[in-house]
Amino acid sequence: MRVAPPVAMDSSQKETLEQWARSRSLPARQVQRAKVVLLASEGKTDLEIAAALRIGNHKVARWRKRFLNLGLAGLEKDASRRGRKPAIPVAVKLEVIRKTTQGSPANATHWSTRTMASEMGISEATVRRIWHANGLKPHLIKSFKISKDKRFAEKLEAIVGLYLNPPEHAIVLCVDEK
Repeated sequence: MRVAPPVAMDSSQKETLEQWARSRSLPARQVQRAKVVLLASEGKTDLEIAAALRIGNHKVARWRKRFLNLGLAGLEKDASRRGRKPAIPVAVKLEVIRKTTQGSPANATHWSTRTMASEMGISEATVRRIWHANGLKPHLIKSFKISKDKRFAEKLEAIVGLYLNPPEHAIVLCVDEK
């Protein structure tokens, strides 16, 4: 049979644990942990403490060990855990970002969530979440569009000339089709 290590504490730690054990405002977990350590300091075994508090003996052993290793701070918070593995690998997210920012689909000016989803083999909602998390909006163009018209420079000069030197008794108006 395994023997649990004895718990020794100074008077300030014992006083703090007694306050925690009586507390009605602290989280129930912290109150229970304080009771475990107080009973362990009285020399009780893990099985006796587990029976008295109606919890598992593994839980008692865990909190006894955490107190011995970390002191009072070890009882205040749970240990951090890994958490769930991401459903979409980081490499896929990076590829979506790269394609969005550096390329365009065939026969289109920009990526849509549907075209990117079919290209990458992921859902449309996943593409939308990746774009939103990275502030990507491929449907918005933030730069000046230059016309592919061969006579663009000639037309531009004519329009700018109207603004700079309008005809007498005439009003120059501009209407943008967008």
